[in-house]
Formats: sequence, C-alpha cells, structure tokens
Amino acid sequence: MPARNPDLHGNAPDKADVALLLIDVINDLEFEDGAALLPPALAMADRLGPLKRRARSAGVPAVYVNDNFGRWRSDLGQLLAHCRSDVRGRPVVERLVPEPEDYFVLKPKHSGFFSTTLDILLAYLGVRTVIVTGLTADNCVLFTASDAYLRDFRIVVPPDCVASIDPAHTRHALEHMRRVLKADLTPSTELVFTRAA
Repeated sequence: MPARNPDLHGNAPDKADVALLLIDVINDLEFEDGAALLPPALAMADRLGPLKRRARSAGVPAVYVNDNFGRWRSDLGQLLAHCRSDVRGRPVVERLVPEPEDYFVLKPKHSGFFSTTLDILLAYLGVRTVIVTGLTADNCVLFTASDAYLRDFRIVVPPDCVASIDPAHTRHALEHMRRVLKADLTPSTELVFTRAA
C-alpha cells in the first residue's frame, strides 16, 4: 500500500485479517423462483445476522457486495429503500440491514470481484481470509469464492449462511467449494473469532 494513503483516504479505516462478505442479501427477490428462494433465504438470514454481530464485536468488518439491479445509478440507500418496501425479499433484508460502519461494494455481474472495488478494499484492510455468505450458493457466492481462491485468499463458507433456490444446488455448490476451492465449511455457530490486538 502507498504509505501516503494507508486508509484509502479514510474509506478503509479498519485493519483486519478476516472480512465477512455478504453477497446479494439486499435483494427484493422479485424474480422468477424468488418465492422458492424466500424460505431458505430467511433461514440463512436468521444465522447470518448473529454471525455478523459476533464478527463485528471481534473487529471483523462486514462488506456488503450487492448487485446493482442493472442500474449503474444504484447506491446502497436506493437499494435499501426499495428492498424495505412492499417486496418479497423485505423480511430477509430487515434481518440484515447494513450498519454505518459496514462497507458496500456494488457489482455488475456474478462475482463480487469482477469490475468492482472489492480487491482494493480488501488490500487496504489487510484481509487474508474471507467468509463468503449470502445468495445464491450456486451462483454469485460460488463465483465470488472462486475469484477469492484465484487471489489466494483463505475461504470460509458457513453452510448455514448461504442459500439457493434448490437445497440440492446449495449442497452441490458447497461440495464444489470444499473440494476445488479448499473452502472451510465450518457452520456459523462454530466459527470462533479472536479480537484483533
């Protein structure tokens, strides 16, 4: 990192070995098969919320990595306002509302790394391990984890903090990430955070 900008001009003030990535959890679920995704997404959110709180108390930053819904003018405020309105995904979003200290990266495609600022943010934070969570295990979570693997990050994917439309797809994606990406599949309730000194 350039010594003159150690905190990315104040935009990355944290220093952390580990970051929690929340993929596409700010989501209206207003698409074909969105109704089928809602129950597993709610179960995921019920586990991910407590994991995020424990991570933050240990100094692990949360990074929301979210689709832009095809509009490059989108920002977190607009996405939140829309997803907290009368949409199918509202109960998921309400469980995982970003807090002021959380980070937000807008993505145009499946991977959280493709044409985004995630690389530079993680570099400034000093991250070496990413905990990849969110929607969907067989799509955006998988692509993000794959790109993290290519960048030599250690990858943790808690199985109870990801979801797909079909539970079988989640199982297949998790097995692929375990086998090919060497992902650690420890459940969220068993992950142990140590407070950074």
